[in-house]
Amino acid sequence: MRDFLKTVFASFVGLLLFSTLSLGGLIAFLALIALGSRSGPIIEDDSVLVLDLSLDITDAGPSADPGALINDAIAGRSTPEAVSLRTVLEAIHAAENDDRISGLLIQGNIDPAAQGSGFATLYEVRKALEAFKESGKPIYAYETDWSEREYYLTSLADTVILNATGGMELNGLSAENTFFAGALDKFGIDVQVLRAGNFKSAVEPFIRSDNSPESEQQLQVLLNDLWNEFLTATSASRDLQPNQLQQIANTKGFVLAEDALSAGLVDEVSYDSEVIDQLRELTGESTDKNAKDTATFRYIDLLSYAQATEATSRQADKIAVIYAEGEIVSGEGGFGMIGGDSLSRLLREIRADESVKAVVLRVNSPGGGASPSEMIAHEVRLTSEVKPVIISMGNVAASGGYMISAYGDRIFASPTTITGSIGVFGLVANVKELANENGVTWDVVKTAPFADSGTLAHPLTPQEIAIQQQIIDRTYDDFLTTVAEGRSLDKAKVNSVAQGRVWSGIQAQKVGLVDELGGLEAAIQAAADQAKLGDTWSLQDYPEPRTFPQQLLESLFGVTWRDRLARTHSTDPLTAELLQVQSQMQIFSQLNDPRQVYSVMPFLPTIQ
Repeated sequence: MRDFLKTVFASFVGLLLFSTLSLGGLIAFLALIALGSRSGPIIEDDSVLVLDLSLDITDAGPSADPGALINDAIAGRSTPEAVSLRTVLEAIHAAENDDRISGLLIQGNIDPAAQGSGFATLYEVRKALEAFKESGKPIYAYETDWSEREYYLTSLADTVILNATGGMELNGLSAENTFFAGALDKFGIDVQVLRAGNFKSAVEPFIRSDNSPESEQQLQVLLNDLWNEFLTATSASRDLQPNQLQQIANTKGFVLAEDALSAGLVDEVSYDSEVIDQLRELTGESTDKNAKDTATFRYIDLLSYAQATEATSRQADKIAVIYAEGEIVSGEGGFGMIGGDSLSRLLREIRADESVKAVVLRVNSPGGGASPSEMIAHEVRLTSEVKPVIISMGNVAASGGYMISAYGDRIFASPTTITGSIGVFGLVANVKELANENGVTWDVVKTAPFADSGTLAHPLTPQEIAIQQQIIDRTYDDFLTTVAEGRSLDKAKVNSVAQGRVWSGIQAQKVGLVDELGGLEAAIQAAADQAKLGDTWSLQDYPEPRTFPQQLLESLFGVTWRDRLARTHSTDPLTAELLQVQSQMQIFSQLNDPRQVYSVMPFLPTIQ
């Protein structure tokens, strides 16, 4: 409710400004805001940098969808605060050598509704935290409860503290799909599927009531790779063996605070006040209970620290970091989507910009329409002929997301990146049975046999199916050609690892779909090296982030560490399931390929 009231009040202030101030007065007001915030937050000596895991760490950084904000407000949900991955990494690296920073605290919980903060993103954050730890500055981690995603980060802390009333979920990873075939059949809705690729399981929710053997196989391999990364990383950080963690997952699944301490999962079991005392010792503040201001400690949150340390210098030579995040659709796209026209146009502009010496294309997409994916891939190929193009894969770079990556000079992926899914499908539904049972019928007059193809009034005829399958097969063959050319692989080899199959980053490297395992920073450095830029270059993000509304809101409404500590993002199981189904159907509704042919994995199961 507090966040909702803040949003309402901020909107009211904005409307008041626009309705009462003249244009000149409004400009003056905005100028004052800009001047007042130019100095940025102040970093005090001996401060603790606080990394709040409730931040939604996304590739492209914060962007506000007004419709989503309104829906969340009506439903009583809290929209996670977003921050770009590069902002998080740069802030942690800056703190390594900043004498004003005494240590780092990891706290908070990852919001299950957050779009970012997947395992591939967390892998990059973990690498940055490991580098910070090597600087000799201590890392503390404290919270009431953790799941695997949070413990993947917090386990590396020098001091891992669990609240005495809390516990840890350690029950392994699962991938659950939702299937609609039974419901569609019940209501008399028929779905006809055309696809190329034995593992192209995106259509299965419409035609099956469970996973196919092929889908189950690829999901099991994928989950095993993600789980092995978790076991290997966390056990090494805690000086345990992976089989010890596996035993806990097999026999308990959830451990209370004292049991976590006995098992060596954490170092201490404490309460807020005790943790604050430790952090006050770190910052050199008094821990005398009779002293004033002992309810907190000297700290700066990561967003404020990033703002205070943001580099202002701009070198003449630039590396463009392009964020391709969301489903790939025809046209300009929109919030959470990659527009085929808009991204293609951006690539052409960057290709012609002589100040841009190299490009890093950061892909975090499950794919989408085949036509816009092909358009973007074509522009990537042309750009790579002019200047280096390095691909950095995020949490997901599959189907059309892989197609737009294939022509990159080098492809980087995290071990936990979900990629591949090189396949194509088409989906045609009809409601003839449902309509007829309710007294609705159709009659048609046409000038050619296929004039009414694709209507909801009747299923495809065998001849129409044959025509559509030809389009699917041709598109799949073009996809194979793109990958073979871009990766310098034999087409038959590509076909053997394609078939719509999903791979982890580890497996993708083994089969030749990925060059190196590494994150966004590794890709940026590779771009600088390939363009022979030395150390004289700067980064430019595209599309340019629009963060002024967020900065203005933050300047009006401060959030303390204690507020963040108390913040929760719990969602009841029923609501979470409904939101997941809604998200899946929303992805499907956004697909608008002119040929109705798609290279996408919209029904990627939720991994938890």
